[in-house]
Amino acid sequence: MVNRIPAKRVLRLRAQGLSGRAIATSQGVARKSVAAVLEAADRLGVGWEDVAEREDGEVYALLFPGRGEHVSVFVQPDWAEVHRQLARVGVTLKLLHGEYADKVAATGGVAMSYDRFCRGYEHHIAVSGVDSRVGHKAGRTVEVDWSGPTMELIDPATGEVARVYLFVACLPFSRYAFVEPALDMRQPTWLRAHVAMFEFFGGSVPRIVCDNLKTGVISHPRDGEIVLNDAYRELAAHYSAAVLPGRVRRPKDKASVENTVGHVATVVIAALRDRTFTSLADLREAIRERVEAYNTAPFQKRPGSRSSVFTTEEEPLLRPLPAVTFEVSTWARRRRVGRDGHVTWARNHYSVPWTHAGEHVDLKLTASTLEVWSADQRLASHRLLPATAVNQYSTREADMPPGGGWQPWDQDRLIAWAGRIGTATTTVIEQIFASVPAADQGINPALAVLRLSHRYSAARLEAAARIGLKSGIGSPRYAHLNPILAAGHDRADDQATSQPEDPGAGFVRGASYYGGDQK
Repeated sequence: MVNRIPAKRVLRLRAQGLSGRAIATSQGVARKSVAAVLEAADRLGVGWEDVAEREDGEVYALLFPGRGEHVSVFVQPDWAEVHRQLARVGVTLKLLHGEYADKVAATGGVAMSYDRFCRGYEHHIAVSGVDSRVGHKAGRTVEVDWSGPTMELIDPATGEVARVYLFVACLPFSRYAFVEPALDMRQPTWLRAHVAMFEFFGGSVPRIVCDNLKTGVISHPRDGEIVLNDAYRELAAHYSAAVLPGRVRRPKDKASVENTVGHVATVVIAALRDRTFTSLADLREAIRERVEAYNTAPFQKRPGSRSSVFTTEEEPLLRPLPAVTFEVSTWARRRRVGRDGHVTWARNHYSVPWTHAGEHVDLKLTASTLEVWSADQRLASHRLLPATAVNQYSTREADMPPGGGWQPWDQDRLIAWAGRIGTATTTVIEQIFASVPAADQGINPALAVLRLSHRYSAARLEAAARIGLKSGIGSPRYAHLNPILAAGHDRADDQATSQPEDPGAGFVRGASYYGGDQK
């Protein structure tokens, strides 16, 4: 072929006196090709002295200008920019080819195919291959993991940057993907991401394959049973699924989600790299759009797309979702049930069946409910009292013993108790309730006074109440009556009341002196 003629060598050999036939024979070149070189040189007046210092390519171009040059009809990418972009997280040739094709289409040019794009880049730098696909059964397994690469949120007021983590899930059969952004990787966030995942799929699967992260797995020994944490085990039970963590340092046990994590870096992180987000809701919407495009993109080596395979083959095999959405919960262990049949949480009281008084129970807490558990038995369930409530009672009639022996404390019940002690005590309790803006605020002070009758006696408390009232204090309370009882001044008041004062006994301070302010 003419474009392979060693033109410079032919001219050198002719200058050495060889004929055209001899040159063709010695160099293995067709005589017509040698003749073409000699004719071009003679026509242009070019001899060996003119080309002795030039490169072979320059000599050939001089003799045959324009021959062998290929002018492509395709718009050529900026390969240096392609190489630079490939250094960024998640960017691949597939993504860059799509962006290149969109840009060329907008200008009306002709874009090269993805295969030609890859071959063109190979002239600039080598690229790596792809992993083979592993087959799975439809509707049996979901693989979950956190994406290594992260995204960012920017506070528009302060400019502070917050890191955003991506929860990634994949159904291995269809490769149908789900991505959820989160501000942390704590256990409640991990569980809420699972709930959102099952709602996105519209059903559940029998097996959840995860990594050995502490938010889900407590221990995964080489020999022995895998230990899951309580909350993750409850979530799996709620969706009738089994958690099967992959082996430690065996990423191929969940190869589908590992592959999807790499794709997410491309279709989500890299594709949105030039956009700024100020709220998690906006970022979630943008991610859903990118994931939808990823799921609907055609497969390269099989018919259809992730979305079409999921809709036609996998979605009908998913298990229906439970009627009640799973609520993320926390546990408070070994809480003692009081003698009144109530357990205390956040300064409020919740009833437990009276037969469990004095026992230790566990509390399961969600955003709206409190459940009382003993071992694997649920004893009671209550709606959580408002966070602003203090010393309130949530009591179920079924938890109380026959006859209603336990009732929550209120103003009427406390005044009735004081009435059984005496008129002075009743006055003290009434004054306590009259001194507070809300009746509930007087319950604790009134109980503190009335319980003094357990430590001393009802008679002594009545005497101390009389002393407190005589002292002129507007509303005697525990802080006033307890010192009187502790010092025994109530007994002195009883003696002064029962025995007339002897005028010959000298000056004696009466009980009113020790009761409070003097007039």
